[in-house]
Amino acid sequence: MQIIGSAKKVSIYIGESDKWQRKPLHQAILELLKKEDCAGATVTRALSGFGAHSRIHTASLVALSTDLPLKIEWVDSPVRVKRVMPKLREMVVEGLITMEDVEVLTYSHRQLRTLPADMPVRDIMHREVNTVSPDTPLVQAMELLLNKIYRSLPVIDANRKVVGILTEGDLLRHSDLPTASVQLFLTDAELQAQLHRLQKENGVVRDAMTTPAITVTADTPVTAAMETMLENDIKRLPVVDADGVLQGVFSRVDILRALAQPPVADAPRKSITVGVDTTVGEVMMIAVPSVKEDASLARVVDLLLGTSQRRVVVVDDRRRVVGIITDGDLLTRASESERGSVLQALSSRMKPGSHNTLQLERRAAKEVMTPNPITVHKYTPLNEALRLLLEHEIKRLPVVDADGRLVGLVGRAGVLLALTQRV
Repeated sequence: MQIIGSAKKVSIYIGESDKWQRKPLHQAILELLKKEDCAGATVTRALSGFGAHSRIHTASLVALSTDLPLKIEWVDSPVRVKRVMPKLREMVVEGLITMEDVEVLTYSHRQLRTLPADMPVRDIMHREVNTVSPDTPLVQAMELLLNKIYRSLPVIDANRKVVGILTEGDLLRHSDLPTASVQLFLTDAELQAQLHRLQKENGVVRDAMTTPAITVTADTPVTAAMETMLENDIKRLPVVDADGVLQGVFSRVDILRALAQPPVADAPRKSITVGVDTTVGEVMMIAVPSVKEDASLARVVDLLLGTSQRRVVVVDDRRRVVGIITDGDLLTRASESERGSVLQALSSRMKPGSHNTLQLERRAAKEVMTPNPITVHKYTPLNEALRLLLEHEIKRLPVVDADGRLVGLVGRAGVLLALTQRV
């Protein structure tokens, strides 16, 4: 589990002899936190102390069997802490629980792990899921997707059974709205106008959702879920129980992050292996859209619209990588006069080549690119490329030769494909 930045630290003070359902309480708490996909916790045994009953407990040789104080520390995301805390409070009948804000500077692991081939989805899925109902107004669903890292919402009925899924694409097709990634760069007035128009239409989620949704169960092996995503060209799957009730969401990022976690148990013999024998060159894309530094923004927009990767690599006269441009880069660094044409193009209301080129011919690619992007080589081990993708929270890496010349592009989808082929 990746947690960097603002987090919560929970401290739990209990006694060594405390029980929960005939099991040591500290062990039951650790098992709960693990089951709930928490980041991790540590139990510390004190030398001495006293609590609410004012009895001093000590670890002296005279009283080896004394009920010593225990402290459990748990650091995790605020959302996960909020979800798990009610269960935790129910278990701690006698004791003390405190919580404070902390800043996580780094949370890393020694090396990439090997995933057991029969590992169930429940072990790595996300349990914190935003949902909507078929009767949720579309304007409310749009606000849920806006400024979020996820791009879809499971649609559930009154019994939490999954009846469909709502994606950015569904909203776009139904209401002719720009995607959330484009909305991030709208002015407040433009965004309010979009929301007001959607609200006036009185549309609800059932009008736009995709149904039935493709789902998996919590017991589905990770490998089978990966194959389902690849076969259907989707990035995430609602996870349901035998009755179709929502349990969580499983995504590509969950798989990649799981690879970066330390193993929690001995792996079975059959496993998904991403080792030293797997290189970037085996999975990279060779056809990579690229432009020179002096290419116009009109050319960049055309290339962005013509590829699902939404990436254009900027090269010099010798094809050495000097920058990269995403749709977000283009919008962030476009001038006010250019933004209208870019927004129209990226929201799919215009076909490639049909935008107002007069506005977009005035500046060059080098003015909007992110310079000196992180790159890898053809012979870079795939586990190293995966580490870079996770550490820097990026989706794709240009692949270069020994002279820094562009030869390909590798991303999360390529890693997943390699994993599937090696099962």
